[in-house]
Amino acid sequence: MNREEKRQAVRVDSRILFTARLLSDDVFQRIKQDYNDGISIYNRPELADIHLFVGARAALARLKERDEDLATFLQHIDAKLNSLLKKVDNGSSLMDKLTLQSVNLAGNGLAFWSTKAYTKGDILEFYIVLPSNDTFVDCIGEVVECVEDSADGQANHRVSCQFRMIMEGDREELIQYNFKQQSLALKLRRIGED
Repeated sequence: MNREEKRQAVRVDSRILFTARLLSDDVFQRIKQDYNDGISIYNRPELADIHLFVGARAALARLKERDEDLATFLQHIDAKLNSLLKKVDNGSSLMDKLTLQSVNLAGNGLAFWSTKAYTKGDILEFYIVLPSNDTFVDCIGEVVECVEDSADGQANHRVSCQFRMIMEGDREELIQYNFKQQSLALKLRRIGED
């Protein structure tokens, strides 16, 4: 394993805003063809809401450093507008599907828990919001393993996936996020030992 493969293999468990959706082969082939033609996977209408959400959160975080009261006020207005838009808009948005979940992340893939069973080879699209800087990552992976675990009385499946299509900048964001999380865990462990 070379140095870059080792960097990509660093894994952390984290609670993040996350959802996954199964892609049909024809949708995956269309996205793949667009990607090969130089069209970013981010240039799709269904991602507009998430871009607004992530952009607004990042802008509010920067504003909070300068004027906390104004940022808090604008955050409340943003929440109210989002609530009103949900009532007016009959369609379901990607934002409605994002939930805080435990995900095992790496630069080369991820694993998550699902009530749905997937088959090895299924193609999934992942929507990820990293909490540290509200980075949005949209990528596509292939199921390499789906293991059922009914220990808690519910049928849950640990779904392990390898990335098939991810922007290199997004891969680097995931790797850097993992290194920061590991560093934080080490710091907390040292504090606990003192």
